[in-house]
Amino acid sequence: MKDGVNGVALGVFIFFFLAVTVMGFLAARWRRAENEHSLDEWGLGGRSFGTWITWFLLGGDLYTAYTFVAVPAAIYAAGASGFFAVPYTILVYPLIFTFLPRLWSVSHKHGYVTTSDFVRGRFGSKGLSLAVALTGILATMPYIALQLVGIQAVLDVMGVGGGENTNWFVKDLPLLIAFGVLAAYTYSSGLRAPALIAFVKDTLIYIVIAVAIIYIPTELGGFDDIFAKAGERFSTTGVGGVVPAPAGQWTYATLALGSALALFMYPHSITATLSSRSREVIRRNTTILPLYSLMLGLLALLGFMAIAAGVKVTNGQLAIPQLFEDMFPDWFAGVAFAAIGIGALVPAAIMSIAAANLFTRNIYKDFIKPDATPKQEAQISKIVSLLVKVGALVFVLTMDKTVAINFQLLGGIWILQTFPALVGGLFTRWFHRWALLAGWAVGMVYGTVAAYGIASPTQKHFGGNAKEIPGIGEIGYIGLTAFVLNVVVTVVLTVVLKAAKAPEGVDETRPEDYTADAGDPGVQVELPSATAGAGH
Repeated sequence: MKDGVNGVALGVFIFFFLAVTVMGFLAARWRRAENEHSLDEWGLGGRSFGTWITWFLLGGDLYTAYTFVAVPAAIYAAGASGFFAVPYTILVYPLIFTFLPRLWSVSHKHGYVTTSDFVRGRFGSKGLSLAVALTGILATMPYIALQLVGIQAVLDVMGVGGGENTNWFVKDLPLLIAFGVLAAYTYSSGLRAPALIAFVKDTLIYIVIAVAIIYIPTELGGFDDIFAKAGERFSTTGVGGVVPAPAGQWTYATLALGSALALFMYPHSITATLSSRSREVIRRNTTILPLYSLMLGLLALLGFMAIAAGVKVTNGQLAIPQLFEDMFPDWFAGVAFAAIGIGALVPAAIMSIAAANLFTRNIYKDFIKPDATPKQEAQISKIVSLLVKVGALVFVLTMDKTVAINFQLLGGIWILQTFPALVGGLFTRWFHRWALLAGWAVGMVYGTVAAYGIASPTQKHFGGNAKEIPGIGEIGYIGLTAFVLNVVVTVVLTVVLKAAKAPEGVDETRPEDYTADAGDPGVQVELPSATAGAGH
């Protein structure tokens, strides 16, 4: 690590940061609608984005600073087992091709802004809708925090903020400034800000990865030497390897499958999806988004390169930023750091908007002020988006970073439990609303308790996400085990409740709603009684 502040890299970083800040505020004027005081406009960009804007927005949404830092850091620390992120992003696209267009269609038809809106309309249950909303907010909070952790990692490597003994305010001041700027332009521009900035973010990331995958191996003697040195390191430490160990195959497979099922359950993924202007935009995006999986595979290789380059860090999250500083000229290191930093701002903005939309539509409007006007909804969402960011900032500044990472892993376990209500509801009305709620509760309790009982070298609880699968004896992803329990409970209780003729909620959707497109004759946003007065 270089001593002091890397002035050149910091200068380049600040240039790009200021550029996207200006773009963030100007985005308020981009595609401005006549009536901008509604959640459709502020929280969904007017549902007007086409194929390329949606592609960049979804990419900026899913491939975050945490991805840039944590995926290769996992390879750096544990070897090829960290590659699970690559197959899960391959699995996810055929999966979402089957259900995202249906969700877009029914949401467009009925003016749904969140997944909880759909669940309430489909099953006639505010209780189930509330459970989905609370789960989404809970799972999103640590995810936002980790975007700020990514920015902090870059600032640390550039030498900004001083050492560990520096006054806390001075040390965290750069992060506080970045947070303030993010909060300001999100409040001002809504979803249009990250949609516009995503172009810059993804372009920078593609440039950095293209250069890194060619330039760094050339400097290190080629991939043969890189894999050889990585193999030597793993054989010496006894942890990990360049090939996944047979004992870890169940963990690898279940983590990949469970992560694929969970990825598009996150509120920010759905927010980006519903901002599209047509059903066909979603279908096209599911076919071209796999280009990001190629990028992710190349990105993961940086973990092996950091080992071969002799990068030594006590915090694995600093491995890739440190690799960039060691291997690149200062000016290009600044470009790489800017890619990571902006890669944090885009998803953090979308996540805070998504969490705010859930609170406004499915807590505030459903339970506090049912007669809220569209303008009031938009104003509450703006305020809540600020509060969510403040919560994430407190999370980062007060908690151990390892704990933050493992809470994000717990977020994946939690959000997966909303799958039966959301995806199941898109294809069948057979599940009973009370059974879905009970299944959700069982999955949440089991997943949380199981994760709580896992220790690691640095903490007694929440030290990982894999545990022995009951009845099988193999180590697997807790989230997938919890999901299976969730489905079993839901199916069994549905049979019982239907036999007992338990009352079912009113389904306000119709079969044709799930295939409707924006250009179809007679298709227009229809406001159900539960959402009367909402913006559209």
